[in-house]
Amino acid sequence: MALNLVKSGKSLMVWNRSLLKSGTLAEAGAAVAKDPAEVFAKCDVVILMLADSAAIDEVLARGAPAFEKRVKARMLVNMATVEPDFSRELDADVRAAGGRYVEAPVSGSRKPAEAATLVAMLAGDEDDVAITRHLVAPMCRDVIICGPAPNALFMKLAVNLFLIAMVTGLAEAAHFAERLGLDLTKFLAVLNAGPMASDVSKIKGAKLVDLDFSRQAAITDVLKNNRLVVETAREAGVASPLIDVCYGLYAETQELGFGDEDMVAVIRAIEQRTAKIR
Repeated sequence: MALNLVKSGKSLMVWNRSLLKSGTLAEAGAAVAKDPAEVFAKCDVVILMLADSAAIDEVLARGAPAFEKRVKARMLVNMATVEPDFSRELDADVRAAGGRYVEAPVSGSRKPAEAATLVAMLAGDEDDVAITRHLVAPMCRDVIICGPAPNALFMKLAVNLFLIAMVTGLAEAAHFAERLGLDLTKFLAVLNAGPMASDVSKIKGAKLVDLDFSRQAAITDVLKNNRLVVETAREAGVASPLIDVCYGLYAETQELGFGDEDMVAVIRAIEQRTAKIR
């Protein structure tokens, strides 16, 4: 994502916990900061793409005197998928410290990120969202405005619910077909020729046929996103039967040792359940 910004001609400074990961960006023309403080000192707009809310708090020095110094007169663009309540509270804290805040989670995993075909969902003040829309455009195929925060994160979780349920259903269908002795290549051909075909089903279906678990969206990350959907549903008093079942399956997959593998490895948890039936 950052590389696509650099290639578009954006002036970019980057920081990552692993300096080695910044090498490609440095070669492409991005400046590499020695620490987060340097990013905030030299940049008016700071994009946060971090693992979780704890990582965001650490980078922002939230709760410490340095927080106000870092965010005052700056615009924070949070692209991480975090708890909506956390985002709502962070928005309030940033504004109280004299900064601005925009949510900008994206839909899409590694391949869409590399191809600049992500879909961004933006939420925040109208003027700030307009600036952010122009900023993230080189990463994206489309940008959808969702209203005030945390609506962008609510939207991301709704999209994730469908994605997780769809890929889990695809894995179960492949397992079902395989156990009935069907040719999985022909199974995939039928899916790809029919109305249910999509970029996701084609890519994930091929990975299931080949038992290719190389990571695009890791089990650990999907489990985290699944948890956020389930927790948000409970807080809102919304029934979520499908995603609740998926949560159990991804938790089981991680317990089996596949946390770093692609989400299609959920088929291993389904296989384990079949073994128990037998």
